[in-house]
Amino acid sequence: MAVRADNSAPTLSEPLAGHFAAFLAYLEAECGLAINTVRSYRGDLRDFLGWLTEHHGGQLDSVAAVDADRLRDYMQALRDRRLATSSLARRLSAIRTFYRFLIFDGVLTETAVEQFRSPRMWQRLPQVLSPDVVDRLIEEPGRIDTDRFPLRDRSVLGLLYATGCRASEVTGLTLRNVDLDEGLCRCLGKGDKERLAFIASPGVRRTLADYLETERPALVGPGHSPWLFVTRSGNQLSRVTLWKLVKKYAARSGISGNVSPHTLRHCFATHMLAGGAGIRELQELLGHASVATTQLYTQVEHSRLKGLHEQCHPRG
Repeated sequence: MAVRADNSAPTLSEPLAGHFAAFLAYLEAECGLAINTVRSYRGDLRDFLGWLTEHHGGQLDSVAAVDADRLRDYMQALRDRRLATSSLARRLSAIRTFYRFLIFDGVLTETAVEQFRSPRMWQRLPQVLSPDVVDRLIEEPGRIDTDRFPLRDRSVLGLLYATGCRASEVTGLTLRNVDLDEGLCRCLGKGDKERLAFIASPGVRRTLADYLETERPALVGPGHSPWLFVTRSGNQLSRVTLWKLVKKYAARSGISGNVSPHTLRHCFATHMLAGGAGIRELQELLGHASVATTQLYTQVEHSRLKGLHEQCHPRG
């Protein structure tokens, strides 16, 4: 059974569409989830409800009748689309949360969805670049004359690594969020939680100051924009554009592998641990709700040390 993309999925029935909309409003208003998280839930759940409508009808009865067999059929349809195991687990998590909401809202009295096990995943260690390679990436903008906004691009790359912020946190920064004299920025993380991030690097602060003095006024022009990083038309720099910038400069500087803005966040965390930072302090700097998420980086550091031992020890 093939799973259709969102833009070609069957139209949901009116009752089902109403519960779907109420669920999304619940996630944003009562759960306090970030917009990007709600957007992921919307896409994942819309895909499932579209599949259910196509193969079992779009009435509420078909939603209530979902059991392990139907979920297994849907998971197989996703595998046929070659979705990664992590994507399957995320889809199932969205479905579970939706069914919990339906019970909480009194629409259903029970569900068999909770009995369905998530697919087992291998824990993948994030890719981490060495400090020298990170420096090479950050210094790449401006090396050739065709780079139109080298100060902006060098600033945003440097800020990603200096603070460990997520891409959405960096692109969401406003002028009022940044204090270069104190070396601080106030970012808005997941669940709209604010935290302070530190811009300790003098080089990053200097490049940011140059960008604010020269490039940014030319980009904004006579108008006004609150955003720290802007496009050539003065609009907010998007996460997609930032992703493309990182890809471009990584390829140009000869860095292999799947490098993304999040790679610099991984580098920040791993290099901080290597420098002696404690796991609890690192959790706060990264804005992780659970220390278990932060502990992944201890495994990255152990893996790096093991590789160094094998490389340098005479009997390694």
